Amino acid sequence: MEEEWLALAKKGDEDAFHHLIKTHLKTVEKFCYQLGVSHAQIDDVTQEVFIKVYRFLPKHTHGKFTTWLYSLTLNVVRDIYRHEQRQKRKIKQLNEEQGATVYLEKHFDEEARELHYYIQDLDSKYKVPIILHYFHDLSYYEIADVLNVSEGAVKSRMLRAKKKLKEKYKKVGEQI
Repeated sequence: MEEEWLALAKKGDEDAFHHLIKTHLKTVEKFCYQLGVSHAQIDDVTQEVFIKVYRFLPKHTHGKFTTWLYSLTLNVVRDIYRHEQRQKRKIKQLNEEQGATVYLEKHFDEEARELHYYIQDLDSKYKVPIILHYFHDLSYYEIADVLNVSEGAVKSRMLRAKKKLKEKYKKVGEQI
C-alpha cells in the first residue's frame, strides 16, 4: 500500500503526499530528537525534511523510501549543525535548561534519561548507528545504506559505540 501512496505522491497527488507525512512524521521527529535536535527545533527540522521530500520525491527512484527518508533527515540535521556550529555550546546549554529537560522528564525514566545523555555525547559516527539500530530497528545493512558506508563499517562503529557507552556507565558506577 505504501508503494501506491509513493507512486501517487510522485505524480503530484497532494492527498498521497499528506498521507506520507502523516505516516512518517513521528519517525522523523523521533530520529531528530535522538540525533540531538532540541525540542524547540524539531518542528522546523521536520518541516525542512518534508520540504526536501516534496522537492526531490520525483527523483527518488531506488531503495526503500524509509531509508531515503532517514538519509534526508540525517543530512538536514548535519546541515543545521554545520550552520550553527559557533553557537553550539550556547544552544546545548539552553537545551539542557529548557526543552530537552522538560521533554525527558515527561517521557523517560531516570535510566533512559541517563542513556540518552550518554548517547548524545558520542561522536556522530557512533551515535547515528546506535540510534538507527536500537530505536528505529534498522538492520546493519539498512544503516550502511543510510550512511553510505560498508556494513563492516557499521558493525565496527556499533562495537565501538557500545564499548564507549559501557565505559561511561562504569565511570558513573565508580562515582556512586
